[in-house]
Amino acid sequence: MSQASLERRRLSVAGNDEVGSYRVLRLSDPDGPPPTPGQFSMLTAVDRWGGGDDERPFLPRAFSVMRVRDGEAHYLLEDVGPGTNRLCELRTGDEVWVLGPLGQGFRDPRDDRRAVLAGGGVGIAPLAIWQDALLERGASHALLLGFRDGEHAIGANLLRCAQVATDDGALGHHGYVTELLASELDENPHAEVYACGPPLMLEAVRALCEERGVPAQLALESGMACGFGACFGCVAPLRDGSYLRVCVDGPVVDGALLAEVESHAGSPA
Repeated sequence: MSQASLERRRLSVAGNDEVGSYRVLRLSDPDGPPPTPGQFSMLTAVDRWGGGDDERPFLPRAFSVMRVRDGEAHYLLEDVGPGTNRLCELRTGDEVWVLGPLGQGFRDPRDDRRAVLAGGGVGIAPLAIWQDALLERGASHALLLGFRDGEHAIGANLLRCAQVATDDGALGHHGYVTELLASELDENPHAEVYACGPPLMLEAVRALCEERGVPAQLALESGMACGFGACFGCVAPLRDGSYLRVCVDGPVVDGALLAEVESHAGSPA
């Protein structure tokens, strides 16, 4: 498992590409530690990271590493608030503080099971780097992606050979990605599910896999102040009554450890 030092690195923006409703922030990082699929980094714009001189600065934002390619680290963004807005407006040559890769990533399927990847919205990001690793090994897998509408579904082009569902029926299956997952498991129950997305989706995946006895690895998210376990701001309850810290014990967690996926534990915003 790759683990970065706890020292921030100052990286230059190599590009910030529009992909439907998303942006792909590309950072020049030729010497960075290689991430394990499913790990994340804490990102902070070097300049203007806050509301103003008299306001508190924004907390760093946690983003899954989407892929590493040609000396660049890629992150998938959606403009949903002041922090992500600042990152979305960065241009080539701007600079970003990066802490990472951090956390626990995906593990290989158990018992020769086929990998089934299920992503929702911006939660497709860690599945991209995981699919890259599976393709490099020639491992058979299925990829199921869900989006709210056609504009968001353009993000599916960042991965390969996806079955797509949209809430409004604009593209692919009219409905939820979990409906595609149920059909996939009907056809091949000897599978291990890898999922990342909004909390309602992750809870549906967890419950579906529990009902069918299918192992699932869920990439959780929680509001993080540090990213390395010091602040205990991202705890999530486990089935046995104990807690985990999403940033160090996750973000990828065995679904069987969870009684439920709480509402704050979905893909990054």
